[in-house]
Amino acid sequence: MSHSAHIPSHRKPRRSASKLALRAGVAGGVLGTIAVAGAAGPAHAEPVTETIEMPTLGSLDTAGLASAVAASAEASQQEALDQSLESQEHAALQKAAKEAKKAKAEADRKAEAERAEKARAEAEAKAAAEKAEQERQEAAERASRDRARTQLSTTSTSDSGSGSGSSGTSDSGSSTGSSTNETQAPSGSAAAIVAFARAQIGDAYVMGSTGPNSWDCSGLVQAAYASVGIDLPRISSDQSSRGTSVSLSNLQPGDVLYWGSRSGSYHVAIYVGGGKYVGAQNPSTGVVERSLDWDTPSGAVRIL
Repeated sequence: MSHSAHIPSHRKPRRSASKLALRAGVAGGVLGTIAVAGAAGPAHAEPVTETIEMPTLGSLDTAGLASAVAASAEASQQEALDQSLESQEHAALQKAAKEAKKAKAEADRKAEAERAEKARAEAEAKAAAEKAEQERQEAAERASRDRARTQLSTTSTSDSGSGSGSSGTSDSGSSTGSSTNETQAPSGSAAAIVAFARAQIGDAYVMGSTGPNSWDCSGLVQAAYASVGIDLPRISSDQSSRGTSVSLSNLQPGDVLYWGSRSGSYHVAIYVGGGKYVGAQNPSTGVVERSLDWDTPSGAVRIL
């Protein structure tokens, strides 16, 4: 900043050197006029002998400039101080804003992590509850089947006794023949039914569903027989009422297994040979292949 620039200040403005010089000149002129008038006055007046020294213009200019320079320097120093304080305040505000932004981001990150953890815990709890419910349903189904088998044990024994007089010897032979059939692959319609049932293994169990990607027990049996052109009823109790009753020791691939009474069964599946069956069991397992020992059926019917 130049020394001649206009500098705002709270102090009283100083007079410039030119104004001081002008005033000195006017004062000198006035005093000179007075001196001349005195010399031209009456003869009895005493001459003026006192000499007044007036400040020179150069000395007045130097003093004014020095004062102006000092004032300008002081104003410049004050302005620099004001600018420094303003810069410090601006830097402090920027730092505070940056720290506040960082703190907010950290708070948002923690909140998001807490929400994710809460969602994960809720999902795990829900999965555990669903698994427990499925296990409870499966246990209840097994208990119900066990009770039904116990209640029907007398009826089953009576049915076997009524047929023993006419085919007691043939039952033994049939059992041996069954063993022979176990070692051979099914053929014809039985092979197609077995193949269809096994192709659905892994599908979901959904009550009332008839495929193609989810089934209930009777829906799977109905669809398997429909694949070879045989129309079966939709309900398991009606399916087990069709065909001819056969003993579990004389099963052939394609036979329909049932749980409960023949005319009141609550579950059905398809015998696929080798002491195994395929059925849509429950929501926990879906369509599976199981051994007869895993859940022994109450009886079987032969429809082919």
